[in-house]
Amino acid sequence: MAIVAQNSRFTKIVWPVVAWIVALIFFFPIFYMVMTSFKTDADAVNPDFLFSFTPTLENYANMTDNYDYWRFAINSVITSVFATAFALVVGVPCAYSMAFSPTRSTKDILMWMLSTKMLPAAAVLYPMTFLTKNVLGIFDTHFLVIIVLCLINLPIVIWMLFTYFKDIPRDIIEAGQMDGLNTWGEIREILIPLAWGGIVSTALLTFIFCWNEAYWTVRLTTIDAATLSKLIEGNRAPEGLFFGRLSAVSTAAVGPIIVLGWFCQKQLVQGLTFGAVK
Repeated sequence: MAIVAQNSRFTKIVWPVVAWIVALIFFFPIFYMVMTSFKTDADAVNPDFLFSFTPTLENYANMTDNYDYWRFAINSVITSVFATAFALVVGVPCAYSMAFSPTRSTKDILMWMLSTKMLPAAAVLYPMTFLTKNVLGIFDTHFLVIIVLCLINLPIVIWMLFTYFKDIPRDIIEAGQMDGLNTWGEIREILIPLAWGGIVSTALLTFIFCWNEAYWTVRLTTIDAATLSKLIEGNRAPEGLFFGRLSAVSTAAVGPIIVLGWFCQKQLVQGLTFGAVK
């Protein structure tokens, strides 16, 4: 009994300490980025430690006055919201069909969709650029960015929703069919209310993925549909990186997502533990 008590006391002390150390390791780059955003470009490359500088808001003023931050931010919001909405509009019926009307090829289709995430993005960069710019004429438009973000996140959306829907008893769906509900009625009246937590968590994660997407938003836009990723990428020059300005722009870009994740962490955890990680 004494050995068990000692082990329990040891566990209560050690694991929280380990958890805090890991959390600080992950948090330190963000903290360093925020601190650097209050430095001038000259101080940002100074090897001295974090607090040996005079704070300034010059980088944030430059970001709003010279780089039109709000235009890039609005583009990020528009593309992320609509891409998430379209992914759910397509993903919910697909996952419903696979969960409650499976066929022999359902698992193969799911694996095929997931395998598309393994395709290197650089492999299709040239044909995507050529088609959208020279053939379709939709290069640097919100429509193009929304479609691309929707398609690259659709496999994850369908996989997550499929797992959530599989946890719903089939008897409930059959009872709705006996009451005369059609397919859309089953989705609207039964499926969405029962799997609401999973759908919300899927939407939140998809929105975060869309917001953080940099490869395609940088290469398929120039001015009109450019997002915050394009603004961050623009803080480069032949003479090097402007670390102070780059940190300010990066802080302003990740700030909304960090705040969203903080306020929605309960929904995210509930949704993930509902079935997505089984």
